Order: sequence, then structure tokens, then C-alpha cells
Amino acid sequence: MEHNKEKMTPKFFFLSAGVLITLITTVVAFLNLVFEALNKQFPDALNAVYRYGYSSWDYNSIRTSIATLIIVLPVFMAISYFWKKSIDGNQGKIDEIIKKWMLYLIVFLVGIILVVDLVTLVNYFVSGEITTRFILKVLVVLATAKVIGAYYLVELGVFKKWKNLIVKSSMTIGPLLVLVAVVLSFTIIGSPKDQRAWRLDQRRTDDLQSIQWQVISYWQQKEKLPEQLSELSNPISGSVVPVDPEFEKGLTYAYEKKTDLTFELCATFSAPMQHGWQEYGGRGVMPLPAIDMMETSVTYPGEFGGDSWDHEEGETCFERTIDKEIYPPYSKMK
Repeated sequence: MEHNKEKMTPKFFFLSAGVLITLITTVVAFLNLVFEALNKQFPDALNAVYRYGYSSWDYNSIRTSIATLIIVLPVFMAISYFWKKSIDGNQGKIDEIIKKWMLYLIVFLVGIILVVDLVTLVNYFVSGEITTRFILKVLVVLATAKVIGAYYLVELGVFKKWKNLIVKSSMTIGPLLVLVAVVLSFTIIGSPKDQRAWRLDQRRTDDLQSIQWQVISYWQQKEKLPEQLSELSNPISGSVVPVDPEFEKGLTYAYEKKTDLTFELCATFSAPMQHGWQEYGGRGVMPLPAIDMMETSVTYPGEFGGDSWDHEEGETCFERTIDKEIYPPYSKMK
């Protein structure tokens, strides 16, 4: 009998470790998701430039956080259920020690995470970021601290008078906060269908740029524009004309020679081009909805060789005129 009181069950040990790991993972993913989503929804005017196009990399952090929460949160809740059943039953002395160590460790580690986040937020505050997103971040951090701290402090014997209320509230508010964050994040970054359409269109604009420079190179070498795209292919140099990523659906790129120096490229796009304020320094901002007054159409090749690929859904054509002073013909060997 004395042996049973000192026992340590592998089941309880691994349940405790599982709760600790999945909880910390969930908290980190949740805060990262909220912070990144707010950065994109409320860009800092001091740190942003207006940019056209879709970059999948800009959304990688949010996608990773969403995927982590979708998988890890249910696992955490399942493990917590069995862990709670274990601590409500008869425990050995060693199991009781493990339980207390784990609870204090959870409170300690979550406290560190929240303190670091608050220090970061205060740093932004003293640098002048007194904005909507700053206020929302503070509220989210405080809500997270309250939900997690209250629940596990109850397990340590604190707030015994309100134990049932705190446990029920925490088990309801916690998952609800995560659900709201995930849903709102999808409204910011777009649905998986939207993101695929934007990625396909980004591939198309990249291809059109490639074709454009192939046409320029062709003109510089021969001092004439090709009559059709197939003339750009060169097995010796390895030059190949890109094809539409959905060519199996019958979609193709179109080319037309307009004058001796002017040509037109066309493609069928899946969605309007995204454009909006983009924070530099590694933080992307959700592209804003198209606003006619903010749209631009830079004349090719532009002051610095820039060009515009702004488009709507469906077929869009881009007319380009080669400037011989910027792109002179190559000198011929005699």
C-alpha cells in the first residue's frame, strides 16, 4: 500500500508533458497569429510603401499559425481532458509532485511569454505607435494572461471560491478566442481559394515579364519585333516561352505586334490584382481592396524601367513600346 502512494505512472507523466507542450505551442501560435493579422490589417504609415501584386511569403507566418492552432488546440483540449480526470482521481505522491511542478512551470513559462510580448508592445509604444493595433494587441495579451493564469492558478488551489466559474469560463473563452482569431485571419488573408487564384496570377505576371524581356532581347538582336511568340524559342540558348499555369484548361498567353516598336501581351487572370500598403522590414500587410483613384498605369518602360501589370479578373492586355535610347540594338560583329 505504501508503494502505491509513492508510485509514478508513465501515463500521468506523459499526459502532463503533453499538456505543457501543447499549451505553450498554442499560446505562441495564437499570439503570433493575432499580432501578424493586426499588422496586416492596420499597417503603420511610417513603415509602409504602396505595392502591387501578391506575395505568398507575406502570409507564411499567418498560415503557419493557423495550421498550428487547427491541429494543436484540439490535441491540447483532448490531453487536458484526460489529464484533468487523472488529477481528480487518486494519485501517488510522485504524481502529485509532478502535477505541482507542471502547474507552476506552465504559469511561469506563460508568464515569460506574456512579459516578453508586453515588453515588445511597450517598446513600440514609446517609439510612437499609439495606434488601434497597439491597443488591440495589449487587450489580447491581457485576455490571454487572464484566461490561462486564472485556470491554472485555480488548479494550484487559488481562487477556490470561484473555481467552477473560472474553469467553465476559461474552457469556453479560450477556444472561442482562438476560433475568432482564425476566422478573422481568413478574412484578412483570403480563403484558400482566393490565395490560390492570387498565386496563379502572380505566376502569370512573372511569365509575362519574362516574355516581355525576351521580346526586348529579340528586338535588340534583330532590330525587329517577332511576328509570333514561337519565334522567341531558341534551343541553342535554351530560351523557352512560358505557358499559362492552367494551359490544360485552354488558357494561353497572347502576343500581338502593333507597330515596329510596340507590342501587346495578354493573359486571362483569375482575380483582380491585389495592391495596398506593404510594411518594409519583413512584415507584410494585407493588400487593400482595389480603389480606382489609387490605381496607376506606369508607361512602359518607365523612369526606372518599371512597368505596370495591374489587372482585373478575366483577360487583360498590356501594351508596351520599346524605347530605343534605353534598349539600343546590340552592336553587330563585323
